[in-house]
Amino acid sequence: MSNTDNRAHEGFTAEERAAMKDHAQELKKAARRGGSKADKAAEAEQDVLAKIAEMQDADRTMAERVHAVITATAPVLAPKLWYGMPSYALDGKVVCYFQSAEKFKARYATLGFSDQARLDDGPMWAAGFALTEVTAEVEARIAVLVKQAVS
Repeated sequence: MSNTDNRAHEGFTAEERAAMKDHAQELKKAARRGGSKADKAAEAEQDVLAKIAEMQDADRTMAERVHAVITATAPVLAPKLWYGMPSYALDGKVVCYFQSAEKFKARYATLGFSDQARLDDGPMWAAGFALTEVTAEVEARIAVLVKQAVS
């Protein structure tokens, strides 16, 4: 911090701390899971569906539609929670995720892509998309992005 900057560093926000706690719990829960790979995947998807069900109406509706599009478009992606958010992973690495507006008190939900997503387009490309509504047109666009992300 420079001498001319009078703002104090306040550390992580309450929402960021909550997300980190969610992630720690997710890791512990995953480590305790027994059974076959299919059983673990089914339990992880149930966790995602439960998290979506807890969301406020607008976020829940969008998350349900995003989940349906991603799982139908790229069945190779495994649903799992990631920092308390529905996410979709390939070989255990998150490729994309849905962040509700409520989670970080934002004015819109976000469909985000990690560096694992193959969305590269020259020296710069989008890795996050604001969502205020999931229409048929938005669903089609999500499907194209997800296909490209796992190609």
